[in-house]
Amino acid sequence: MELIQSFSVDHTLIVPGIFVSRVDKVGGGTVTTYDIRLKRPNRGPVVDVAAMHSLEHLIATYLRNDPEWKDEVIYWGPMGCLTGFYLILKGSRDSAEIYELVLNAFKSVDDADEVPGTAPVNCGHYLMHNLNMAKWYASEFAAYLEENRDDPAILEYPRTERLVTDDGQQFFDS
Repeated sequence: MELIQSFSVDHTLIVPGIFVSRVDKVGGGTVTTYDIRLKRPNRGPVVDVAAMHSLEHLIATYLRNDPEWKDEVIYWGPMGCLTGFYLILKGSRDSAEIYELVLNAFKSVDDADEVPGTAPVNCGHYLMHNLNMAKWYASEFAAYLEENRDDPAILEYPRTERLVTDDGQQFFDS
């Protein structure tokens, strides 16, 4: 079985940031998947599960209500490794073009008084939320983005040589 592209990026080199993960042709259009990475993979604690769930609800609500972007949003959801999220948008933009959108989405969490969609009829695990921790992680990431605004490392996967496994599987350039 072929290794999928997101598993082919050297995770030992990824820093928190906003990265184009893949660009796909779908029907007559294009969709782009972004890796919104809050934590370095395989280093230190990951995002708390309840906070991650709350960030999923809060930021999905923000994105789907943003007047400029709501019609472009296809998906916002957490990575299974709890180090970040995937954002899928219509079209093809580089990471710098969505920087302000992502920054503003994470900043908006600070203004939340409650997590939307947390009733049993709206959510599959409505009791697993933590607004205070979600605010903490969102604030931490927003501050990081602002502090590193001019650092290209937060907008482009690190470049490495093409790796080849013992069985000949080539890794994509990350």
